[in-house]
Amino acid sequence: MNQKIYMDTSIIGGYFEEEFKEATMKLFDRLDNNEIIFVVSDLLDLELLNAPPGVREHLLSYKPEKSKRVELTSEAIELADTYTAEKVVGKTSLDDCRYISLVTIHKVNVLASWNFKHIVN
Repeated sequence: MNQKIYMDTSIIGGYFEEEFKEATMKLFDRLDNNEIIFVVSDLLDLELLNAPPGVREHLLSYKPEKSKRVELTSEAIELADTYTAEKVVGKTSLDDCRYISLVTIHKVNVLASWNFKHIVN
């Protein structure tokens, strides 16, 4: 079974930024080679509305079979609210907590975001 990776807009945008390009291209190569499945959500859709056209177009260039769609459920919202209330993730935004709750609820293997790089370094 392929590893499921939830990505936020920063990962797609990283494809176009020199600092993140090499690592991001490797991730997309793994997608091209059917080694992974990207998990996308309605949260990502909202982010893409304000993203540069090239970022949106890059993701849309992939067939829907390359990804799995999940929705932000009431259970995920409640879990995100709990993370925030309990300060589980420190000084992060509610949106970050929603990403974390989405991957938790939907049993996604990896949450990929250049915005979280300070957490994983």
